[in-house]
Amino acid sequence: MRVLISGGGTGGHVYPAIALANAIKDKDPSAEILFVGAQGKLEMKKVPAAGYFIKGLWISGFQRKLSFRNLSFPFKLASSLYRGRKIIMDYKPDVVVGVGGYASGPILQVASMMKIPTLIQEQNSYPGITNKILAKKVNKICVAYDGMERFFPSEKIIFTGNPVRRDLYDIQINREEAKASFGIDNDHKTVLIFGGSLGARRINESVEGAFDMIKRHSEINYIWQVGKMYFDEYSCGVVAALPNITVLPFIERMDYAYAAADAVVCRAGALTISEIALINKPAVLIPSPHVAEDHQTKNAMALVNNDAALMVPNAEAKEKMIPTILELLSDEKLQQYLVCNLKKMGRPNATSEIVEEIFKLVK
Repeated sequence: MRVLISGGGTGGHVYPAIALANAIKDKDPSAEILFVGAQGKLEMKKVPAAGYFIKGLWISGFQRKLSFRNLSFPFKLASSLYRGRKIIMDYKPDVVVGVGGYASGPILQVASMMKIPTLIQEQNSYPGITNKILAKKVNKICVAYDGMERFFPSEKIIFTGNPVRRDLYDIQINREEAKASFGIDNDHKTVLIFGGSLGARRINESVEGAFDMIKRHSEINYIWQVGKMYFDEYSCGVVAALPNITVLPFIERMDYAYAAADAVVCRAGALTISEIALINKPAVLIPSPHVAEDHQTKNAMALVNNDAALMVPNAEAKEKMIPTILELLSDEKLQQYLVCNLKKMGRPNATSEIVEEIFKLVK
């Protein structure tokens, strides 16, 4: 069986795609897998590092506000459709899977026109324009939230949840060992703060601006992933010098980070929400406003409305983010209540269920 997986752009698309590829190989070791991504994006490094081959398209997103970058979009789209068709004709896949991101659109468009079985995996509670368009043409749509028939043909929808990286499914790491890997040698409560694979300036500013509060509550440890592009700026700041702060550009082993944490502060990307639902950690969500259709706020509200997480709007993060997480850590009953509701939303079999649907398309 030959599988083509397309998409990427950020970790929220790349890591689920790799998780699917790994699960396909687990089920059928003879399966051949090819990735197609966007040139210059995260997938062009992470996919080969995971042991898979990838081809890149000259493609980027369409800016919803006026931008000179949109002038090149028609040329990029035409180029990607042409190259996508050539890749598919050469590779001859039995099934094509789209995980979202820039490259997913052209590849799924071409595959559906060529009558190749297709499946898209919509990770968010509010889909982007590309998947709304593709939904009319693909065979199956795997989703992670209820009510998606508002956007997609109901007969194509399969509720599976989102795939997450395999190292989070059964974390066996001792908490003390996990904390020690971040240089923490005490039994104090620990907060994990991160802004997605690229980092988030507003979250970083909110930590930096809470210097006095973090210093005063020295009994709380912080593991703070600032993002590679922000590391030089924040690793030399006043907060980074505090003994209860560990500042990192990127966390490769999220299983260790989650195992070390008592609570999490993070964005509300689909992958992140699926991960915290799987590992059952109380969380304060800071949705990014810089995403299509404000889908992170919608993702966060899906948890907040089920009393499964707390949310602080991005605009209020500087004033409320650190006070909210400190208040959460001081309230054991609230932590237990959030985790109890979070467990109801977790989908531990999501990856295997999506893989089953992929295999059904080939039979």
